[in-house]
Amino acid sequence: MKEESKLKKSYNREQNWLRWGPYLPERQWGTVREDYSEFGTCWDYFPHDQARSRVYRWGEDGLMGLTDREGRLCFSVALWNGKDPILKERLFGLNGNEGNHAEDVKENFYYQEASPSHSYNRATYLYPHKEYPYAELVEENRRRNFHDAEYDLNDTAVFDEGWYEVEFEYAKAEQDDILIKINIHNCGSAAELHLLPGILLRNTWSWGRTGEGYWPKGQIDKKTSHAVCSSHQSLGEFYFCSSDDNTGEWIFTENETNPQGFWQGVTAAL
Repeated sequence: MKEESKLKKSYNREQNWLRWGPYLPERQWGTVREDYSEFGTCWDYFPHDQARSRVYRWGEDGLMGLTDREGRLCFSVALWNGKDPILKERLFGLNGNEGNHAEDVKENFYYQEASPSHSYNRATYLYPHKEYPYAELVEENRRRNFHDAEYDLNDTAVFDEGWYEVEFEYAKAEQDDILIKINIHNCGSAAELHLLPGILLRNTWSWGRTGEGYWPKGQIDKKTSHAVCSSHQSLGEFYFCSSDDNTGEWIFTENETNPQGFWQGVTAAL
């Protein structure tokens, strides 16, 4: 089916070719929408260090991911090079108070192809062999003033030992049938790389509200050794299936805030 026909059917609500697309932000943390600070210190309220342990109220994020138009069911991957202190699950950048030119993402990534109906999308993320220089980027940019150049990822030595080109491809056979292919190219000598694909249901149930946009908690269940099923009140059921040669283990966890390490052990009830 041609793109024009897919779009026409979508606009006429005959089919929903636009339901799924690259609508998942790569960097949702640190936005002013997540500001519940007492004195309006929006840039400092939600630091990157909390992103892996804290539930977002207004959205989700993930590395070069995929989601439906309302962000209910999200797919993305986590990467680990065996050296970073944390998994690479989202783009890192400086908030408005850290960068000498205000907010700024410090990553190398490329959006390469996208059809109008998102029947095909392709993007690439560059993940270094060396440990990602989180502290160096913050400290050096904070040291510089407004008249100095920004200190970017390519100014560090992080790519000196090589990197991985992680290419993401999404192709729709039908409006709700999507092939996900991840191609990995090692640009350098042999190095360690772990890749963890995953899906999650955005947390809409922890805020004490009900109704549209605050759907009750859904469920993700293992069905076979190669498939899990996601159930959501508004979105319905969808299956996430791995290839037949997958011998990995399915890991399940709750999408809830982990209070350890911040808020003095008190969970948010906002």
